[in-house]
Amino acid sequence: MRRWLIAACCAGLCLAAHAAPAPAPGKAQRMQWFADAKFGIFIHYGIYSVDGVAESWSFFDDKIPYADYMKQLKGFTASHYDPQAWADLIRQSGARYAVLTSKHHDGVALWDTKQGLNVVKDTPAKRDLVAPFVAALRRDGLKVGLYYSLIDWSSPDYPAFTKTKTRYDIRNDPARWNRFVAYYQNQLRDLMDRYNPDLYWFDGDWEHSAGEWHAKQTHDMIFAHNPGAIVNSRLPGYGDYGTPEQGVPIVRPPQPYWELCMTINDSWGWQPQDRAFKTPDELIRILTDTLAMGGNLLLDIGPRADGTIPREEVSALKQIGQWIGRNRDAVYGTRAGIPKDYYYGDSDVSPDGRTLYLFVTGKPIGPLLVKGLKNRVLGARVLGSGAAATTRLSGKWSSTGAPGLLYIDVPDGALDPVVTTVALRLDGPLALFHPDAKTGAGG
Repeated sequence: MRRWLIAACCAGLCLAAHAAPAPAPGKAQRMQWFADAKFGIFIHYGIYSVDGVAESWSFFDDKIPYADYMKQLKGFTASHYDPQAWADLIRQSGARYAVLTSKHHDGVALWDTKQGLNVVKDTPAKRDLVAPFVAALRRDGLKVGLYYSLIDWSSPDYPAFTKTKTRYDIRNDPARWNRFVAYYQNQLRDLMDRYNPDLYWFDGDWEHSAGEWHAKQTHDMIFAHNPGAIVNSRLPGYGDYGTPEQGVPIVRPPQPYWELCMTINDSWGWQPQDRAFKTPDELIRILTDTLAMGGNLLLDIGPRADGTIPREEVSALKQIGQWIGRNRDAVYGTRAGIPKDYYYGDSDVSPDGRTLYLFVTGKPIGPLLVKGLKNRVLGARVLGSGAAATTRLSGKWSSTGAPGLLYIDVPDGALDPVVTTVALRLDGPLALFHPDAKTGAGG
């Protein structure tokens, strides 16, 4: 019996050794969790929070001397840094993933890099700040994103130093540039070996071309390590999704997948003089606007140097989470809604296309109106309260073939204090009337 088991095990090992490797997931499969998540939290944390200056840009733009900027290394303590509390707050906000700045353009890494500046050896913090946060996110069932700047304005092998000073031209010293490429790729390899993030959020790509960055080599290195990884568009030529910044797009971006990254006030990192905090109501409306165009919102917060998060940011995240909790069906897994020619407001659609969600800001004046909906509405309810909304169809079909006007009455008592969501259950996948531009007839 024992010999049989050994032989069987050996045979199994031989078969396993010759078995074809599992195929790498396709892009749609890789992107599924991201497309479903809809909301993430961006965290800009670094030495710039000591004096509350602009991250990296304050010295690059010659607002302060580089030496003064780097003096902040001595004041970066992370003395109240509680990565589990951060992760718990992110989960409470309703976000499904987070992105931490592992290294900004100033070159100061938040983990114990073998090369360059880092908070473990160069600041009083004296510890890896990435590892416990990654572990806390995973304990809370959240996806892990790490921001990494391709730029390193502190590296002696990087060409640019400030907007008025450069160290060299890479055309004249390609060997020096290749040393820098090896330097940043070694840092990335260290990140992936230690933390294996689900998402790589690159930045700084504008200073060099894809070829100069050796972007294909970097991309291949990442996917050889983790075939299921996701990369943002700022690894030039090799990104999985678009990254519009700050302004909500006027029209839907062209990329199938995209993410709006936006600050909670006017600054990425902690700046005590910046009191221009967006209200929770404003942030929720930005979220619904993003959902309506099929995107994700990556909302940024900026902790202080000691690791505490400003109360305004904590409060906003909790209130967003409360709203998402009431309206989760209209958030996670949804796809872009109907054009505003059909409904004058934000909307999105369930994954199976059989529920249309209408977002309502404030108290509507009269009934809501949806035009051109070819489906029959089987029922309407208000998310959160579960109250029924009444629907009526006026006009049936016009001479152009357009469906009648759908009116929805929402009970005043069911209105959400921020944004109300009305769910219309349809008789099949969403179908809209599209008139022919020449004849006026539709289909």
